[in-house]
Amino acid sequence: MPHVAPVDSSPVCSPAVAEALAAGTAVVALESTILAHGLPAPRNRATADELEAEVRALGAVPATIAVLDGRAHVGLDARGLDRVCTEEIAKLSVRDLGVAAGLGLSGATTVAATAHLAAAVGIAVFATGGLGGVHRGARETWDVSADLAALATTPVLTVCSGVKSILDVGATLEVLETSSVPVLGYRTDRFPGFYRRDSGFAVPWRVESPDEAARVWAAHTTGSGMVLARPVPDADELDAALHDRLLAEGLALVEERGVTGKDVTPALLEHFHTASGGASLATNVSLVRANARLAARVAVALTCSDPR
Repeated sequence: MPHVAPVDSSPVCSPAVAEALAAGTAVVALESTILAHGLPAPRNRATADELEAEVRALGAVPATIAVLDGRAHVGLDARGLDRVCTEEIAKLSVRDLGVAAGLGLSGATTVAATAHLAAAVGIAVFATGGLGGVHRGARETWDVSADLAALATTPVLTVCSGVKSILDVGATLEVLETSSVPVLGYRTDRFPGFYRRDSGFAVPWRVESPDEAARVWAAHTTGSGMVLARPVPDADELDAALHDRLLAEGLALVEERGVTGKDVTPALLEHFHTASGGASLATNVSLVRANARLAARVAVALTCSDPR
């Protein structure tokens, strides 16, 4: 029987991230799926630099996470970002990490995989655009994002703009509650709907500052993650009528084409982008940059002093 060589699937940190973690400096994890599957080229590459610059400007170290040639990287150099933004790479959730490692594949990490890898190296704060959640029609399809399971078991504070309106927002919030994942609104009582500031649902808790968010996170000791939901900046919110039209069109389109599973969100985002004349793209970039800034402020608050 042939001998199978052991595969080192442990994540490798960039020098800057490793140094920051060793020194106790603030670090913010950033996901790569938005770059590889959420934004078109060349806007994705520019956004990668913008997100990292937002984090650095506030005193934290950015750690964009992806898998390259089977190895999980926490913190990418320019060449790594180039690869994520230009190559045809897979979309990897937690279940796919071992497959990618064993086969030497490259892939962009979802919210679930990014949180998993961030926690593995000791990063507590993560910024993204929107969470995955319970898909519409999940009673028949059981299509529920692995992001929710990861949040239930991974101790990472995820800063986001809620979930995309293409999902069943109410059911998603119910799953988070059942999983004992706290959901905080940042200066809002309403749960954001990604492109829209209000999804139609309330948040159970509200914080007014990064320091308050840091104190809550420091007091959270159950081992689960936490959601800090920040609405898209008011000036960049997508028009309500346009949003509703694009959503109806997009849902009809994916049903007509038989798109299912993890391919649904990229297909809908592409429709939003093309049919809105780029308006949805501007909203997407605005909210993820704002989330990166907030995540950096929370990470700095956690490291500058004892938030308790």
